[in-house]
Amino acid sequence: MSARSSSSGATDVSDDGEWLDVEPEEESTTIVSLLDSQTFSSWAEMLNHCKQRYDFDLIATIKNLQLDFHGAVKLVNFIRNQVQKQQTLPGTLTLADFEDDGYFKPVLQNDALIMSLDEILDSDLVKVDIAPGQAGASTSQDELLAQKQALEAELEAVRTQFSNYRVAVEETLDRRWGEDVEQNLPKAKTGAGEDRGNYYFESYGYNDIHETMLKDTVRTDAYRDFIYNNKHLIKGKVVLDIGCGTGILSMFCAKAGAAQVIAVDNADIIKKAAENIFNNGLSDIITCVKGAIEEVKLPVDQVDIIVSEWMGYCLLYEAMLPSVLYARDKYLKPDGLLVPSSATIWVAPVQDTEYMSEFVSFWRDVYGFDMKAMQEGIYDDVRVEAMPQAALCGEPYPFKTLDLHTVKPEELSFTAKWQSKLLRPQDGLDGFLIWFDNFFATARSEPMPEPEVTPEVFVNAKSGNVAFTTGPSGTVTHWKQGLLMVPPENPPSTLPSAISGQITFAALEENARALKIDVTCSHEGQSTGSRAEKKWSWKLA
Repeated sequence: MSARSSSSGATDVSDDGEWLDVEPEEESTTIVSLLDSQTFSSWAEMLNHCKQRYDFDLIATIKNLQLDFHGAVKLVNFIRNQVQKQQTLPGTLTLADFEDDGYFKPVLQNDALIMSLDEILDSDLVKVDIAPGQAGASTSQDELLAQKQALEAELEAVRTQFSNYRVAVEETLDRRWGEDVEQNLPKAKTGAGEDRGNYYFESYGYNDIHETMLKDTVRTDAYRDFIYNNKHLIKGKVVLDIGCGTGILSMFCAKAGAAQVIAVDNADIIKKAAENIFNNGLSDIITCVKGAIEEVKLPVDQVDIIVSEWMGYCLLYEAMLPSVLYARDKYLKPDGLLVPSSATIWVAPVQDTEYMSEFVSFWRDVYGFDMKAMQEGIYDDVRVEAMPQAALCGEPYPFKTLDLHTVKPEELSFTAKWQSKLLRPQDGLDGFLIWFDNFFATARSEPMPEPEVTPEVFVNAKSGNVAFTTGPSGTVTHWKQGLLMVPPENPPSTLPSAISGQITFAALEENARALKIDVTCSHEGQSTGSRAEKKWSWKLA
């Protein structure tokens, strides 16, 4: 998920529960008649046709029933539904005929008449006309004029707020589904131990971070290939996309045949996702909901598949995985599938003289000046770098594998053993490199790959499997790798052929989305036979 640069590392709902406006570019449309299959280039021509041929006046009906935008939407869908079923319209339409909220659902996909309702409501045909002598004695001309101006202002507000029909529909559904839930939920905490601050979600509201992720072809191709190559898993299913971003994964699923996709994101990028979905004609399949998955109310009780690109630097930075696990436990069917399904984290010792010279030793001679003050804290933070394979001075070790179908949130803080056979012990140790592999299995019952299984082996094991690595042996991804530099020893120690230790991942107390990584390294002294151990700590914040 992470795409931040670091030296160390449609339809939708607003924060207050209202559906957000999406205003796609206007296109030339063809309006289908309300009462038959004829088409017209304008709503005025269509309404005139209905009036002359069928003696049905939509404008008069809207005025007589005093319908607002929502009421007009339901009226149109009620009429189209009756015509589609070849049922006769009531002689006199009443509000009771179409009071059911089910009439918010469009009968015609991309119904141009409904998209024109704001213009119709704002036209002089609908506005109340005040004829001389028509007003009662108790109502003055000035009062009537004020009423007319108020109505015009109200209609303008409706036109501005609900220029997109689908937005209007989802606003009503959100009110029905979400208000009570939101009122009863605890407010997000911002204190130590649980960082739910707005900065995290605000950072994903900008285009550049999403451009970086979309251009990461290793990442995006993996999701696309799994979804498109396994359409039989997606077709007819209900899919939940957590942290949907621009909506790309939701649109993949919709194109693969999903019956319904629910795209959830707590960042403002959800507005763009809704536009993207609308502009690609997928709003009938994909519903965008703004908010944290722990707090929103979904329109379904269960889903068949959860798809999410939740991974951060060193896999667990940003702490988005607990949200996915929450949704798994609350919404995923017992036999449902998580995409991806598992991940493995690797560590390897590093020795890279050229890198250390360029980024560490550099400060000791800057145009002839010693700037060692700039080195303060240089060994305290995880650096996000794309290191070459040649930088590894020992064999990589898979120290943690996560089965996403079974792992518990509390297991995301852990201590694990690691070991490595050094390839060139005489060169010393500059630090450690951490990366992860992701695996996309085609069935929940499929055994999780063994820790040492590489993406290549996993892909070749079964048709439909997809996997990728973020390690130095593969194509560089936006995650790169996490470089944990260790301070140099003076004098440098001579290392044996094998080293081992423990590695700990834990959230920072002051920021639950950040990581604290501890590594111990021990080996037997070559001359004394005693065991030497060192310990270092880094932050990824």
